[in-house]
Amino acid sequence: MTVTTADFKPKLWVPGDWNAFFGFGTNILVNMLVLTGLLRFVLKMPDELVFGRILPATGLMLCLSTVYYAWLAYRLAKETGRSDVCALPSGISVPHMFVVVFVIMLPILITTKDPVQAWEAGLTWVFVQSFVLMGGGFIAPFIRKITPRAALLGSLAGISITFISMRPGAQMVMTPVIGLVCFAVILVDWFGGVRYFKGVPGGLVAIIVGAVIAWGSTLFGFNYGGLTADGLKAALSSFGFSYPMPAVGHVFGGFQFIGVILVTAIPFGIYDLVEAMDNVESAAAAGDSFPTTRVLTADGVVSLIGCLMGNPFINAVYIGHPGWKAMGGRIGYSAATGVLVIVLAWFGVIALMMALIPVVAILPILLYIGMLIGSQAFQETPMRHAPAIVLALVPQIAAWGKLQIDSALGAAGTSAAAVGFDKLDQTGVLYQGLEILGGGATLAGIILAAITVFIIERDFIKAAAFAGAGAVFTFFGLIHAEALGIGRTPSMVISYLGISVILLACAKYAGLAPLPGEASRMHGHGDPAAKPAE
Repeated sequence: MTVTTADFKPKLWVPGDWNAFFGFGTNILVNMLVLTGLLRFVLKMPDELVFGRILPATGLMLCLSTVYYAWLAYRLAKETGRSDVCALPSGISVPHMFVVVFVIMLPILITTKDPVQAWEAGLTWVFVQSFVLMGGGFIAPFIRKITPRAALLGSLAGISITFISMRPGAQMVMTPVIGLVCFAVILVDWFGGVRYFKGVPGGLVAIIVGAVIAWGSTLFGFNYGGLTADGLKAALSSFGFSYPMPAVGHVFGGFQFIGVILVTAIPFGIYDLVEAMDNVESAAAAGDSFPTTRVLTADGVVSLIGCLMGNPFINAVYIGHPGWKAMGGRIGYSAATGVLVIVLAWFGVIALMMALIPVVAILPILLYIGMLIGSQAFQETPMRHAPAIVLALVPQIAAWGKLQIDSALGAAGTSAAAVGFDKLDQTGVLYQGLEILGGGATLAGIILAAITVFIIERDFIKAAAFAGAGAVFTFFGLIHAEALGIGRTPSMVISYLGISVILLACAKYAGLAPLPGEASRMHGHGDPAAKPAE
């Protein structure tokens, strides 16, 4: 009997979903623990606001997002008759988590001394970004169609190496007894194929091992994980039930800071568009092609609902789909994570988790995802495009390096401008170069890599078109600048235009050497079908 796609009913849960659920669930847990720490300890927000208003709204947004993407995967599986479709992962946008805290909410808190006004500014920031996402969703498919895969995946690899892998890697070696041991537990399962007792998922084993080491070390006076019995007792007292409540008035209350908000909300909304396109392309490379417009508009709608209920963090499709798919995740893991988030956020469990599990035991999962996505850029594109991928990494590395410098100087109570750019240059720290190269790093990496791919393919007209686009984006401050603005880096605009002119001249006048391998084929070498030379 032949089963048609119309009759096919995808399974909502398969054994591999357990691995993906614990892996993705712990990823979400890490991010919620981090944002809770930022709200409580950086912004000094009262627990009533954090646990009573913000986290319940965040939980609602994340539940809507993960359940929607589970439905989208179910729909794709049913349409194609495939049983291996994996749902897109989604959650709080990690880069934006830090941006909205340190660039928007913290400065306003310092100025007004009012954490509620800082919260309101964050809500307005997400409100603006939501509409950028919803509008951009209709042009994203065209952009994805004309942009080489090496450019999209290469820029994504840059994010995975810097902003996803570096911090977890550094934190792991600061507490190696937990971090590296848990990393080994994960690697031998997810890369080495080792199966633990009765099929217990590797992610759960890593958490259990990390918690055992952390609590066990306290018996010998080491306290590797920073966990204490007093902290656990205090966390147990936070149990309760808090549900999200409308915060529309607070959203519009933040419009008094609209000038500060627009400077970052629009460019980071565009960043979200580009990053989501990258992640959809990554999923397509792994075999699951989702409609780009639906993905982007869903992110915008879900983020809008979240901010109207009190959540100051943007929702985004996550990097990492191939990783969850490789470990067996399909549809159920995403929806199950949504249910998990509701439990964590509405019942005060986050505070308990912060006191029970050492964060360093969870970080190896993020490093694993970074490794997988970084390698995918090279594995899923032609080998000859490898130089373009390397070039796509460079702006992200520059942006990451600048962030480290800014953070270090900020901790010392100064800044690069106060120290002096010339003095930094003399020590080998080319701060202004990093600032220009890393401005709009995701989009800049795509432009540079696309130009390189089309040069490699001898399609100089398309390469020139991307160089022209680079000039336009630079002119308006979308790339190679710290903020939107007209002509912030004019020399970069002129440089892109010069590149475009050279490429157009090459298209019209240049004589071309044979591509690698062509010369030998012309002489009958390396081609089994070629006539042997006499």
